[in-house]
Amino acid sequence: MTKRREGGHRLGSKRDSAVDTAVLDATRRLLVERGYGATSIDAIAKLAEVGRPTIYRRWPSKAHIVNDTIYPTVGPEMEPAATFAEDIARLVAGAVTVFADPATREAAPGLMNEVRTDASLHDALITGQLASIREELARRVEAARERGEARPDVDADILIDVIAGAAIFALSVRDVEDTAALTSGLTSLLLRGVLADPAADGTR
Repeated sequence: MTKRREGGHRLGSKRDSAVDTAVLDATRRLLVERGYGATSIDAIAKLAEVGRPTIYRRWPSKAHIVNDTIYPTVGPEMEPAATFAEDIARLVAGAVTVFADPATREAAPGLMNEVRTDASLHDALITGQLASIREELARRVEAARERGEARPDVDADILIDVIAGAAIFALSVRDVEDTAALTSGLTSLLLRGVLADPAADGTR
């Protein structure tokens, strides 16, 4: 039975923002306390004080709830920075901020595994979610090329892979705690590369 909140109203009986907030807050708490594997629909419903049907009217699976819990909704486009280097620095700082969140640290590896093995989840949570980010970054990369700030072979998709992938691995696998150093180091690596003399990279 669904518990009652103050005032005698069942939280699960109304389709309002309070329900969404309760579910997402409960999911975040469970992720931090128990991890992704032990966070279940039943546990979320119990902690949020709603019924399972209430949750399933809003989200088709645990993965969808977790996705909405840990990843911010892409809002209006951020104004481009004065330089491409500043754009890269912003992207790195944003990725580190997102993946350094305690709930995201716990959830990201498990969620990625589910997305990888479920085509419908991949389309819903990855393709659609990243499309606008990728398109905007591609525009900025092209503009940077035209200004002579970016190499002709810079690929927006690979750039996203490097930034997000490095942040996820560092924060969810290596458990890096110094996020400022991670942000600075990753930004420097992206902008400067690893060779003292790029012309001697042996690939030309």
